[in-house]
Amino acid sequence: MNIPQLLKSFKKQNVLIIGDVMLDAYVFGKVDRISPEAPVPVLHVRGEDTRLGGAANVALNVQALGAKPVLCSVIGKDAHTNTLIGLLKKQNMSRDGMVISDKRICTVKTRMIGNNHQLLRVDTEETAGLNKQDRAALIAKIKTLIVKADVVIFEDYDKGVIDEEVIKATVKAAAKRKIPVVVDPKKVNFLNYTGVTLFKPNLKELKEGLKLDTDLSNDKNLSDAVLKLQKLLNAKMVMVTLSEKGVVITEGNKLIREPAHVRNIADVSGAGDTVVSVAALTLATGCTPQQVAALSNLAGGLVCEEVGVVPVNIKQFAEEAARLAI
Repeated sequence: MNIPQLLKSFKKQNVLIIGDVMLDAYVFGKVDRISPEAPVPVLHVRGEDTRLGGAANVALNVQALGAKPVLCSVIGKDAHTNTLIGLLKKQNMSRDGMVISDKRICTVKTRMIGNNHQLLRVDTEETAGLNKQDRAALIAKIKTLIVKADVVIFEDYDKGVIDEEVIKATVKAAAKRKIPVVVDPKKVNFLNYTGVTLFKPNLKELKEGLKLDTDLSNDKNLSDAVLKLQKLLNAKMVMVTLSEKGVVITEGNKLIREPAHVRNIADVSGAGDTVVSVAALTLATGCTPQQVAALSNLAGGLVCEEVGVVPVNIKQFAEEAARLAI
């Protein structure tokens, strides 16, 4: 399948995205001196912006690639709720999968950007697990919306929306419909994602999730760890992002490596969201493991050239993929 055909097939995909929805807030400015009060830079504010983040950034990437995202999450009922719902509406995204709970607060990550570099991040969040009522409401939404889905993405940020019960109910429903489940994991639920199609940790998450003290820069150690994880989860595929060293993906019991492309890195924020979005769509459209890895790796590198959390540029993605003959 060539790139134009692939992008055309993306437009037919409905993607159910389950996970921690948040807001990414930015304060942009200029730094030209150190504070006399403490050894910290003084940021002269020039502008502010608020964007969809977390699982919602995955939805933005899915949408940018031409597919239809449907978010499933639990968000708080507070001063940020209207902003979040308003941004979803502005992006013409369905709000049908959103559960609003007065027992939680919305997650907001505020980044201070000075001279095109991130100086500080301030997080407002609730990381406790869902109560029984909110969990039941979320699972009910998932079971209703999965009927029209072609692929499911778990976007886990350890903010409490995803737990073992939510995972089991979703994987069971997806198996019944014979659709793939793709996971971007974090620490708490790392080994709870049994029976999924594609599991995508980064190198740090792989090491922490398996409690390894071996040197994973060694190819054999890395291969052993990835294959061990694949067996533990009974996953069809495991793909591990290796930052500047690219990605590796399993095909059966062997490991395929895709090297990174040379980039002018500005900001790595949100790159994992882009990688999992492309991985899910390429998987749903029947790409081989090597194609899944190559295209995901390419897209993740492209967004790192932009400041802040942004979705992949579809035109740039298509041009580079064609140039590289992926």
